[in-house]
Formats: sequence, structure tokens, C-alpha cells
Amino acid sequence: MKTDKKNIFHWAAGILLCCLGIALFTKANFGLSMIAAGPYLLHVLLRDAFPWFSQGTAEYVWEALLLLVLALLMRQFKIRWLLSFGTAVITGLIIDLYFSLMGGNGVFATMAERLLAYAGGTVSCAIGVACYFRTNLPLQVYELVVMEQAERTGKSTDKVKWAFDITMLCICVAMAAVVLLLRGFWTGISWGTAVTTFVNAPLIAVAGKIIDRMEKKNGRRE
Repeated sequence: MKTDKKNIFHWAAGILLCCLGIALFTKANFGLSMIAAGPYLLHVLLRDAFPWFSQGTAEYVWEALLLLVLALLMRQFKIRWLLSFGTAVITGLIIDLYFSLMGGNGVFATMAERLLAYAGGTVSCAIGVACYFRTNLPLQVYELVVMEQAERTGKSTDKVKWAFDITMLCICVAMAAVVLLLRGFWTGISWGTAVTTFVNAPLIAVAGKIIDRMEKKNGRRE
């Protein structure tokens, strides 16, 4: 029962913190991660034609497209994959909720606010991912794609994750170029993307150790 409660807590905390990080990154406008940039750029490309197409909606539409690509690569569709898509829908709704509480997904007015948002987003996402690593409940489609491809190819998860991240980065750079061509401005990918990519793994490791220590202390008290 304790294990089940921990799984649910880590899963919920992972979603809430990662969604908060995405919202803060967006409002900082120093560049999103290669994972979060895709849905954001899709939103930017389609929001004028479809006003209802929020950034949160773009999140689960993007993950649905990834799920379709996975099915084509695997030449099959597993029913359990729908659980990950369910997580994507929840994630999208929470992202939109954060934006509604923050007055929309427009950029913060002052540089100080933007820098604080970027720092807060970096820390929030790192803790959120660390929580994700400590649950066996359905995760995002991103992680699902990596795990399924690693199992199919027999390669390590780290190698598949690296290839996946590079692929996503290339796709997002191409999408940002399309936005520049059609809208006249560059967005989504910037220096913040590179910094986050560099510091993300160490921060996740530190956050994980802190979480484990706290839970170990709480376990002793119980």
C-alpha cells in the first residue's frame, strides 16, 4: 500500500512539476527544452488559424503524432500505449491551467521576471523528471518511445535517448525556421535550450538523491 501511494505521489508530482517548468520556460522565452519546444512551436504555427488550439492542446496532439510514428516503426499498436496518451492529455490540461493562473502564455514583462522564471523552470523540470523515475505508472509518450525502441533494437536506453533527443532537436530547429519564415520571428529554440540540455542531467541526479534521502528519513520515522 505504501509503495502504491509512493507511485501515485511521484507520478502526480512529476506531472505537476514538469508542467510548471514548461509554463515558466515559455514565459521566460529563453528557449524551451528539445522535448517541450515541439508542442510549443506547433501551437505557434496553428494558433492564428485555430484560436482554440492552446499550448496544452498542442502537447497531447504532438504526443499523439509521436505515438503514431512509434506504431509505424513497431508495425503494431499496443493497447497499453493509450495509458501514456492519457497521461499526455492530463499534462496538456494542467499546462493550460498554469497559463490561466499566470495570465496567459505571453512572455513576462521584465528581464528579472524572465530570469527567475527560467531558473524556476529548470529546477522544477529536474525535480519533476526525478519523480518520474521513481514511479512505474504510465509516463509520457516521449519516454515510451525511447523504452520501446530500446527493447526493439536491443540498444541501451541511454543510446536510444540520445538519438531521440538529437532527432527532436533537429525537428524543432526546422519548425522554428518555419515559424521565422511564416511569422517573421524566431522562437522556441535559443541559448536556454542549450543550457538546460547541459545542466538537466546533473540536476535530475541531485534531485533524485535528495528525494531518496527524504523518503528514507521518513521511512525510519514511520
